[in-house]
Amino acid sequence: MHIVNGIAYAGDPTQVMKVSGVRPLEGHRLWVRFNTGEVRIVDFKPLLEEPAFAALRDEKTFREVYIDYGVTVWLDGEIDIAPEALYEQGVATELGA
Repeated sequence: MHIVNGIAYAGDPTQVMKVSGVRPLEGHRLWVRFNTGEVRIVDFKPLLEEPAFAALRDEKTFREVYIDYGVTVWLDGEIDIAPEALYEQGVATELGA
């Protein structure tokens, strides 16, 4: 049981997944650290075929990635991707953990 704002809930609180670190890598890949402490490498190339991510085909634009409130974003927030999607698509690594 846990209490939030004076209300008791059954079970353990679930932690909202957030990105706490991100670095662009060669070949449209991202190094991503999550608030769980886990680090994953995400190959972004398959997503570049989606219209929503088309602008990221430009390597310079892709490298301008940053974090806004725990979410990975580009182009002043015009493009973003959920931390959960990055986690699912990423491969666990010790690189820079």
